[in-house]
Amino acid sequence: MVIRKGALGRGLDALLPGAPQTRAAPMGASELRAAAIELPIDAIAPNPQQPRRVFAEADLDALADSIRRHGVLQPVLVREAPAGSPRKYELVVGERRWRASQRAGRATIPATIQNITPQALLEVALVENVQRRDLNPIELALAFRALADAGRTQEQIGEQVGLERSTIANHLRLLDLSKEAQEDVESGRLSVGHAKALLQLANPERRHWLRDRILHEQLSVRAAEELARELAGPRAAPASASPRTRAPAAVDPNLRALIDQLESHLMTRVRIQLDGRRGNISIDFSSPDEFSRLTALILDGKRL
Repeated sequence: MVIRKGALGRGLDALLPGAPQTRAAPMGASELRAAAIELPIDAIAPNPQQPRRVFAEADLDALADSIRRHGVLQPVLVREAPAGSPRKYELVVGERRWRASQRAGRATIPATIQNITPQALLEVALVENVQRRDLNPIELALAFRALADAGRTQEQIGEQVGLERSTIANHLRLLDLSKEAQEDVESGRLSVGHAKALLQLANPERRHWLRDRILHEQLSVRAAEELARELAGPRAAPASASPRTRAPAAVDPNLRALIDQLESHLMTRVRIQLDGRRGNISIDFSSPDEFSRLTALILDGKRL
């Protein structure tokens, strides 16, 4: 996932007034009403459009322990709840801190109250999560689809969250997978590279067959892509048959895990060849834009 340098900061400035802005705020955002104040935790409801769906229990426990010792160092952002809501406020940003504060036994949490309309609610939460890199690929895809359903083009979504249009399109394609495969990507059982291999197949049965084989045999992304190409070929055997495949060379499990992690991060094929103490890493790209995306991601990785 490539993030355009400086784009996320501008997106947050546009959505969260009160900070210096270089362009007009989108509809629905208003002036900052007050500095951070302590609000009762039970007076705050979660964000109904929170793009993040997975909250790791171990991470929440660790954050709760930190909050017990040091308090909540960064206020959450809330808005007044709409009429009819059982609670007075609604979270916009900071659900992880809110959940961990509950675990830590806190009765209140520092919060900033801001007027955010329902139209801007998803955008604010999405930009904040993208900036923190808190969303898994399926959560991003679902958030992008929600923005598209609201009338945003892929270019507009990319501009708002600071991502290239091609990155938006690649994530949206993940939603073409079955619910089962999406859950595999969301949980980390399948990498994004594996998902792209599945998407080479139009036939749902062959996708399901390949998914099962990837999981059962722990296939690398490269082996999955080669098998997908064979299944998609004009002489491909039915999904119920066992296609002839060249058995992938045995790979050290630690090296395979590293390759899968790199492929998931870079969203392209990665090869690592070792020869004693020496070796090389090969990263595939298919176009000048893809080359620019990868070089920007590698060079700026520490600042994302």
